[in-house]
Amino acid sequence: MKNIFVLALDEENTRTLHGIRNADQYAFHGLLTVDETQVGEIDFEQLLDKAQSQLDAFDGSIDAIVGYWDFPVSTLRAILCDRYGLPGPSLASIVKCEHKYWSRLEQQKAIDEYPRFGIVDLDDEQPRPPDGVNYPMWLKPVKSYSSELAFLVRDEAEFDKAVTEIREGISRVGKPFEHVLGMLELPREIAEVGGQACLAEEALSGVQCATEGYVYDGEVVVYGVLDSIDYEGRSSFLRHQYPSQLPKVAVDRMVDVSQRIISQIGMDNSTFSIEFFCEPESGDVALLEINPRHSQSHAEMFECVDGMPNHHAMVMLGLGQDPALPDDKGEYGIAAKWYHRRFSDALVRKVPSAAEIERVQREIPGVLIDIVPEEGQRLSDLPGQDSYSFELAHIFVGARDEAELEDKYERTVEALNFEFAEEGPEKEG
Repeated sequence: MKNIFVLALDEENTRTLHGIRNADQYAFHGLLTVDETQVGEIDFEQLLDKAQSQLDAFDGSIDAIVGYWDFPVSTLRAILCDRYGLPGPSLASIVKCEHKYWSRLEQQKAIDEYPRFGIVDLDDEQPRPPDGVNYPMWLKPVKSYSSELAFLVRDEAEFDKAVTEIREGISRVGKPFEHVLGMLELPREIAEVGGQACLAEEALSGVQCATEGYVYDGEVVVYGVLDSIDYEGRSSFLRHQYPSQLPKVAVDRMVDVSQRIISQIGMDNSTFSIEFFCEPESGDVALLEINPRHSQSHAEMFECVDGMPNHHAMVMLGLGQDPALPDDKGEYGIAAKWYHRRFSDALVRKVPSAAEIERVQREIPGVLIDIVPEEGQRLSDLPGQDSYSFELAHIFVGARDEAELEDKYERTVEALNFEFAEEGPEKEG
């Protein structure tokens, strides 16, 4: 039995981890908690010490240390793998992806498919957009969780409002991230910027999509391309779907760009996911963001279509083994993770019961439901939300085609009974 330590292991991913090949040969152990690593203030040094104490106290072999979250999990994993002599990526390669400005500088060396960008000086009394970066643009910290503190700004008034909010919240992740930067020998331009800086990037257009892959023994492999579809007229995800329905020329180009930039960064023994925008008619693509981990949000989709959750690659790499999959296929031709959202704040009075959820999953084959808020919780208190909406449920759907995918989702949402009180103002977006 191999002992695999999973940083911030949660219930949902425990379920999908047991769907990988030879799962009965592995014992999965949680290392730190989701709340410790993803909620509230982060004391990176304390987390590192606690994780190491947990590992040192374990009476057995430590065969792999893995994780599927962003900072601080991604960086903790790299440090711990190095300390315990286990396969894993270098800390420098992780930080080159996670520091959004450093990532753009690396992209300039290997590809042309990226937007105009620059640093906004938050120390300036009246910060202004960088030269050459035009509205509409995104303002975001060089390090943050998900889309937290990321704002689409269209004019000077929205720019000033976003700068105020970023200034107020940037230290929660930026300050501990600077602790990690202090462990590395940084290029001058990154040392000058630090970890509590704001990046401006011209807004991209087109269809959102992503590649997923891994690096094993220096070889970069892309094993999937997915589409990400927003709510109409908004900047929040409605669903991710796999496989991509985009033209082959666009898919091939994203694969090529992914392989070149991951090689440039020098990553090894790691999964990755890279977000893109694509213009379907021309096949042009632009890189949005590099994540030095696979997406836990995609696990059920890969299981539906390929017969194996994408956690498989993470575990195999953690054990120093080749993650290549056989040609077996899953039960469905297409799958999606849907985000059932609300765009105004409220107090949650009622969520669907376990019995209601079980009934819906039984009546609509290929559907799996995870409820996000709890009864009595205010939506604005939910952690890890984007700047424009609140997640009510994650709904995984496997189907024959897109039409059936949409039909199953609509029937599921109609059957889920939420009740709210004390509505707040609608979120912009």
